[in-house]
Amino acid sequence: MGESRKDDRRRMVERQIAARGIDDEAILRAFGEVPREMFVDEGMEEFAYEDSALPIQSGQTISQPFIVACMINAADISDGDRVLEIGAGSGYAAAVLSRIAREVFAVERHEALATRAVQRIDRLGYDNCEVILGDGLAGLPEQAPFDAILVAARFAEIPDALMNQLRIGGRIVMPVGGEEIQQLTVMVRTGSDAWARREIAPVRFVPLLKITVPEDGSRAASDHRALRDAPLPQVIADACHPLPPIDDPAFARAFDGFAEKRIVMLGECSHGTHEFYAARAAITRHLAERHGFTIVAVEGDWPDAAVYDRHIRGVEERSGTSPPFRRFPTWMWRNTVMPPFLERLRFINSERAEDAKVGFYGLDIYNMSGSVQAVLAYLDDADPEAARVARERYGCLTPWQSEPAAYGRAAMRNGFAECEEAVVEQCCELLNRSLEGDGGSFSAAMNARLVASAERYYRVMYHGGAESWNLRDSHMTETLAHLLEERGPDSKAIVWAHNSHIGDARATDMGAVRGEHNLGQLARERWGDEVALIGFGTHAGTVSAATDWDGERETKDVVPSRRDSYERLCHDSGVERFLLDLRGDHAVVRRLEEPRLERFIGVIYRPETERWSHYSEAVLPRQFDAYCWFDRTRALEPLTEHEPHDRGADTFPFGV
Repeated sequence: MGESRKDDRRRMVERQIAARGIDDEAILRAFGEVPREMFVDEGMEEFAYEDSALPIQSGQTISQPFIVACMINAADISDGDRVLEIGAGSGYAAAVLSRIAREVFAVERHEALATRAVQRIDRLGYDNCEVILGDGLAGLPEQAPFDAILVAARFAEIPDALMNQLRIGGRIVMPVGGEEIQQLTVMVRTGSDAWARREIAPVRFVPLLKITVPEDGSRAASDHRALRDAPLPQVIADACHPLPPIDDPAFARAFDGFAEKRIVMLGECSHGTHEFYAARAAITRHLAERHGFTIVAVEGDWPDAAVYDRHIRGVEERSGTSPPFRRFPTWMWRNTVMPPFLERLRFINSERAEDAKVGFYGLDIYNMSGSVQAVLAYLDDADPEAARVARERYGCLTPWQSEPAAYGRAAMRNGFAECEEAVVEQCCELLNRSLEGDGGSFSAAMNARLVASAERYYRVMYHGGAESWNLRDSHMTETLAHLLEERGPDSKAIVWAHNSHIGDARATDMGAVRGEHNLGQLARERWGDEVALIGFGTHAGTVSAATDWDGERETKDVVPSRRDSYERLCHDSGVERFLLDLRGDHAVVRRLEEPRLERFIGVIYRPETERWSHYSEAVLPRQFDAYCWFDRTRALEPLTEHEPHDRGADTFPFGV
């Protein structure tokens, strides 16, 4: 077990810290030395080296390793420095600091935390590190001045008491701001009363002290005592629009308020919930029939979705075409909701001109093999000589097409991307051909783009961090943009994707902590008010999911939502199904703006570790424009009990 932990620690340093640009050898060496598993609560050791914060006693957290590294890096600590840490917590950051600085003092106001931190540091024999029980807001004047002060808790501004305990030339690093998101800020003392300040990155920390604000209705002129004093579940119940059953036409009509948007994104908090698929199908049919939406773009691969697209357009399928959506998890797009939905779109299209037909498109990145085959099939018909050249360019991918993740391992070992230049050149040529008016090459060009993005994705995924996620969602955004351009200036799109893709990442730990962006954020930045982001949630029921990647589909019980989550607020409203509009500055939005936990279930569900596997902090009104709620839900049913799937390209290790 010890060697395994060392390997985990080494990978954490390489992928979470060094790969994100921190190259100070002293910092990397310190993180490689201190055993983080000693500083987490019992039973949480298996999560010690994950790229996230973890809970500890007294309602506090042990910070994400990268954030600790950022703070130490920003403080520019050397081996002769005396350092003060405010908010010692578990003692982990103080222990890491002690491997870099000459002397470390760490103040912690929770006695239980301070006691355990002392025990851990004593056990490791770090005798240049002292943990002190006290008020962090006051600092440690008896030991001042310090070369650096690191504050592991938020405050509205840097306290004067701490600033005055710095020597001239000293640095203080602290998250500054309100409850939602803070800015990691560096203040350098340049003289007796002179300071230089800079901001590093948005972060989210627990408060330095619990601030009590009088609730007398005076904070905003628009506050209303009745709404302020009412329990938040009751506020939700009063503000929401109750929904009838999904098969009632009035269900879809409730979403007419978003019909003027150019892009409507419909989420899901799991990839295996029947109600989410059925609701999106009903809303999509209604918007396509009544409001001119002609693009249905899904979190699926382009070549697979193209098979569905040809079916709903009434185009005869090419001979030899592989069945679509056969890789894990097949139930996402081969389930009992899809056939009647596709048949309805086919019926709608049967009465329309070609340029007014609804299309079904894949935004995602993984089916590299299917896209290579589609490009070559197009060129075999359109330009046999170009097909010959394309086969040569794609030749280096051929050994990897059935297992593209292996290409990523090989490219990483070799230190370069063998195929990058070739696949990008092929992509550019097909995009240019499409721009020159060869309409038949649009799909081929999209497939070529997928190959180029997938090649890069499988290279970068082994480095960990945000880059591979960001590449994937950037690809999905660009594909959506190409679709809107191809279908014309009046085109309108409906997007189906997981909440983690369509909810604005800036309002979640994804953006604030991990540096990730997503489709919803990029769409808002690109199209502004033309976009509506609608999240979906549930409290309990059953779900189709696997226990491990590429495992068998199981019907699993969904654990009832946590008491500190948005889902529990919705459940406690007592409304079985509802749509909650989150646009504007009204009372329910303001009441919901305190960060809370939100549940995310992908194709993997592990109830036994649900808090750390499936919950993340978010600010719901900033994440979505509306929220669609189903209190109890049931598992999505596959077309057959044991759907076959190819064991090739996949989204491992992300699972969403």
